[in-house]
Amino acid sequence: MAVLALAGCAGDGSSGPGAQPLPLGSSCGSIRAELRRMDNTGVPSKVEAVNAGRRVSDRDRQLANRYNELLNQYLGARCHT
Repeated sequence: MAVLALAGCAGDGSSGPGAQPLPLGSSCGSIRAELRRMDNTGVPSKVEAVNAGRRVSDRDRQLANRYNELLNQYLGARCHT
């Protein structure tokens, strides 16, 4: 899913007005790369399971939380524009 949301959003990594700063040591590219790795390993389905209230392992819940955190950073910094 996130691949679809991020597809075509390469941008140049510049932040627009009102964009949130990225954590120290992070860049739009590094966050996008981590999201892509997580997409390729099936983490979005774990996010969906958590959001649907299904029982998931602690590890899957941690992965879903990390994914959401990265996605919020990516979108908040306006990396997608």
